[in-house]
Amino acid sequence: MEMQPTSWDALRKQARKLQDQLDDQMNSYRRLVSTRGDGSGDDLESGIDRLLKHLQQVNSQMQSLMSSGGSEFLSHTLTRHQEILQDFTQEFYRLRSSLRAKQEHASLLEDFRDFDRTRFDLEENGDSTEQGLLKEQAAINRNSGHVDHVISQAQATLGSLVLQRSTFGGIGSKLSNVSSRLPTVNHILSSIKRRKSMDTIILSLVASVCTFLILIYWLSK
Repeated sequence: MEMQPTSWDALRKQARKLQDQLDDQMNSYRRLVSTRGDGSGDDLESGIDRLLKHLQQVNSQMQSLMSSGGSEFLSHTLTRHQEILQDFTQEFYRLRSSLRAKQEHASLLEDFRDFDRTRFDLEENGDSTEQGLLKEQAAINRNSGHVDHVISQAQATLGSLVLQRSTFGGIGSKLSNVSSRLPTVNHILSSIKRRKSMDTIILSLVASVCTFLILIYWLSK
């Protein structure tokens, strides 16, 4: 039984058309894998996989026709179509594996960059917090030093008052100078003035009584 040439010719033309389409798709896929451009290449891979399956079906139909009988030339043509299909399939699987490896490598690099950025942010925030605490501590130390200075001035002033409490000559000017720095000294100054006035009054009364008694004593003699 002879093979119908029209059926063979139609299948051969269809096989060549699919091979041309595969060649175009594979060129695009090779560029994608070599440059690792934007996009995952899923649509391109799906198209190539679909063309490979279609070409496999056409080759199977040609094989069925050859089983019914055919010339050595047609057998050689079928073998050539099968080899082309095998070459396309092997290269496609190799390129796809290479693309997957590059994608995984790029993903790992991106994860590392994210981790590095996160660590940098944490370190930067930590440094900012530490600097803020140091500034706050410095401010507290400055305030504590100021309070200590005021207390020292107050103690020195009180010591000076104790040493000079028996002398009234120059105490007015000294207390006035001190009172301008410490508000509480005004109260001390007022108390001293009141005490001084009371002592003066008492001394005057005592002197008057003594004078009166001496006068009576002399008159009674």
